[in-house]
Amino acid sequence: MTSPTPVSVSIDAASIDPVSLAQALIRRPSVTPADEGAMDTLQRQLEALGFNCRRMKFGEIENLYARRGTARPNLCFAGHTDVVPVGDDAAWTAGPFEAEIKDGVLYGRGAVDMKSAIAAFVAAVSKIPEHAGSISFLITGDEEGVAEDGTVKVVEALAAEGEIIDHCIVGEPTSAGVLGDMVKIGRRGSINAWITVEGRQGHVAYPHRAANPIPVLVDILSRLQSRVLDDGYTGFQPSNLEVTTVDVGNTATNVIPATAKARVNIRFNPGHTGAQLAAWFEEVCRAAGEGFDGKVEVLSKISGEAFLTLPGDFTDVIVAAVGDATGRVPELSTTGGTSDARFIRALCPVVEFGLVGSTMHQVDERVPVEEVRQLAGAYEALINRYFAAFA
Repeated sequence: MTSPTPVSVSIDAASIDPVSLAQALIRRPSVTPADEGAMDTLQRQLEALGFNCRRMKFGEIENLYARRGTARPNLCFAGHTDVVPVGDDAAWTAGPFEAEIKDGVLYGRGAVDMKSAIAAFVAAVSKIPEHAGSISFLITGDEEGVAEDGTVKVVEALAAEGEIIDHCIVGEPTSAGVLGDMVKIGRRGSINAWITVEGRQGHVAYPHRAANPIPVLVDILSRLQSRVLDDGYTGFQPSNLEVTTVDVGNTATNVIPATAKARVNIRFNPGHTGAQLAAWFEEVCRAAGEGFDGKVEVLSKISGEAFLTLPGDFTDVIVAAVGDATGRVPELSTTGGTSDARFIRALCPVVEFGLVGSTMHQVDERVPVEEVRQLAGAYEALINRYFAAFA
């Protein structure tokens, strides 16, 4: 790939300080599904920058779609203001919602995942008062939860209205060891299955009077685990099935239980679809239950399909922007868990780039303040390069 001419990036003085805005967002204890004013804080800042803001509430979840400009291309930044619970407050070096800076490091829930990235993109936009096309924000309060009333609903609503987003950057903490070493261009899909085998309770000394569900459940799990799903897919690691719980709830030693349950998860690459895997679960459970004097049920839920944004002009822009701000050439990766990019891909090509994720969801979640400013510089370069390439 021939790198475009470097874009000048100024990281120091910004119209909006990304660290100050990150602190303001962190101080809103927006543990899913609570918002606690996080969206209001963001909306006020975006409106001051000339964005038309729409609050899109579904159920109890606050969502925000904001756009500046009406022309294409429309470059969207997506993220979430909700955070996971803090755990033991007393174990934190600084209060999880106080957003303290100690020795140049910002502490707080959401510092990495991902309020600082939202602040960095807002700061980047503030330094680009005029641009071709449009810039938009798609922000949800339901990424860390069940993700049913957040980005997926906003995407559906925007699509129904005919709103066009040409490309999207998601600010998830994708960097592995140092800022700028990794960009996500795809994600594996995820499917969960809840398996329930209902038999008939009885005395262990009289098994003919009972129907033990446990051997049937063990057979199902054995059949599932014995299959090698694949050896990988171009750009993806092999799919994997994991048994995440087995429950019988039997406290007695002389009782055959009536019910046995298990849950499994598969993280799968584009060699599979969620529907295909759900059908496989159904077939395995049906076969294992043949001849059993009881009932076997399986409930499957697809959390997201696998997707891949092929390397090309858009990823070239992001790689070059990362290089402008960090001097690094990021790896284009598909590793890790799911994100809301799995929903946004229905609208447009989507890529993820953000901070180092090593402390996300942990006690003492934290980020060096200089990295927040450096990320803002990378986003500024990304915006400039994007409109130079696509407008």
